[in-house]
Amino acid sequence: MCFVLGQEPVTQKRIVIDVGHGGKDSGAIGLNGIKENDVVLGIAKEICILNKMIFKGRYDIYLTRYDDRFIPLSDRSRLAKSLNACMFVSLHCNASTNNSRGMEVYTLNSFSEDSEPNIKKSIALGTEILGEAKLHLKIEDRGMKFANFQVLRETIGHCPAILVELGFLTNSDESAYFLETSNVKATALAILLGMDNYLKIQL
Repeated sequence: MCFVLGQEPVTQKRIVIDVGHGGKDSGAIGLNGIKENDVVLGIAKEICILNKMIFKGRYDIYLTRYDDRFIPLSDRSRLAKSLNACMFVSLHCNASTNNSRGMEVYTLNSFSEDSEPNIKKSIALGTEILGEAKLHLKIEDRGMKFANFQVLRETIGHCPAILVELGFLTNSDESAYFLETSNVKATALAILLGMDNYLKIQL
């Protein structure tokens, strides 16, 4: 199920899907005019639908935004902490000046006593999502990478936190790919299955 703040707490594992950009910040714009903020919102909403349809609401999923609005980065991390989320998955699309393609996943590049356990878990989570994407989407696997993104830095001390770059909107094939509803659903399913795989391993 997808929930909004104010509802009674439930016992399922809570997942926060951070829907990148929004409002005044459109993010990357593809060759066909497709916008990153729209792509990631469509995929995030589809993850909620598939969680209900396939897993019968197994996971308690919250989105950082449910429409096209700007949410400050600190508020995104704050939501994960306030909900005591078991993972934080930030969705984005990539852009490049060349013809780069494929999916890559980031976690924090700065190790500390507090962050190290969750960085290791984040690598495991990201690896599961990349594996499902490669299997079901036939997308190029660009692997796990490390960066000092604010949403990761402010969340990793609480729970595993990753940032998924779903593909390159500046690549003609990949920008066209996300225009198809069936491909949006397939991408959402790969992410959901990857999260499910990870959580099963943690049990």
